[in-house]
Amino acid sequence: MKAVIPTGDISNAVEFGEVPEPEPRADEAVVAVEAYSVNRGETFLLEHPRHGWRPGKDIAGRVVRAAADGSGPAEGSRVVGHPAAAGWAERVAVPVHSLAALPDRVDSTTAAALPLAGLTALRLLRAAGPVAGRRVLLTGASGGVGHYLTELASGSGAQITAVSASQERGVRLLELGATEVVTDVEKATGPFDIVLESVGGTSLPAGLARLAPEGLLVWFGQASRTPVTLNFFDFFKTAVGGSIRHFDYTRSDRSYADDLAVLVRLVATGRLHPEIGLRQDWSHTAPAITALRTRNIRGNAVLVTS
Repeated sequence: MKAVIPTGDISNAVEFGEVPEPEPRADEAVVAVEAYSVNRGETFLLEHPRHGWRPGKDIAGRVVRAAADGSGPAEGSRVVGHPAAAGWAERVAVPVHSLAALPDRVDSTTAAALPLAGLTALRLLRAAGPVAGRRVLLTGASGGVGHYLTELASGSGAQITAVSASQERGVRLLELGATEVVTDVEKATGPFDIVLESVGGTSLPAGLARLAPEGLLVWFGQASRTPVTLNFFDFFKTAVGGSIRHFDYTRSDRSYADDLAVLVRLVATGRLHPEIGLRQDWSHTAPAITALRTRNIRGNAVLVTS
């Protein structure tokens, strides 16, 4: 079976190779992959890949072997899935609790952009609590998560100030409902009831400085890969009674299948629009990884296997 394999050389991060067919557990279905999405976090793992590890957490395709225990989608079903790894291949075994059915009106390319970024946005919004009428500051907004968050939060009544690397990259965020786009956290005029922070470095302290009393900052990433230095005395002077919460999208009382079904329904009804900045044949996976790392892709990058 053909699959995308790490090279260990980030300048040309992956290559095609032959790997064994997946051997599913009783609660796993085998999916013939039609499209997959590349996530920025996966590109970091490709710098020093673990022995035997293969990337691929966002896939869409068709079930070619149903789970042996009788659970999950039947053979022939179109699905979107969130395997733990190894999805950049012709076929992959996926736990049924990480699969959701696709209606005919949602194509595989669109669906493949949903799992990690969409799940993160949906669950992050739950963690933030009610947002209707509240001012929300979102950093790192021009990536896959940011586009979903902007549309979901604005659709729930939030006033979103999105931080994007450039105004050009922020145009789509305005179309999705952002109130304003700024190119630096320092240019955002607070106070904000909620700060959703994904950049790290100096971005988090700047976001805290703009947090309203009793406000909430949710830290869900460090895209800059620069550690945060935080003076808590400054925090106490500005965000009186405020709180900081760490967010991990994998921690939830709902299954991936349940939340993927929510995302699919929103897409199917025209209430959520995946932002796909690149669609190419999977032979272009290596350059797509480079483009994503250098921030030359807005939203998600999706590769198609056929």
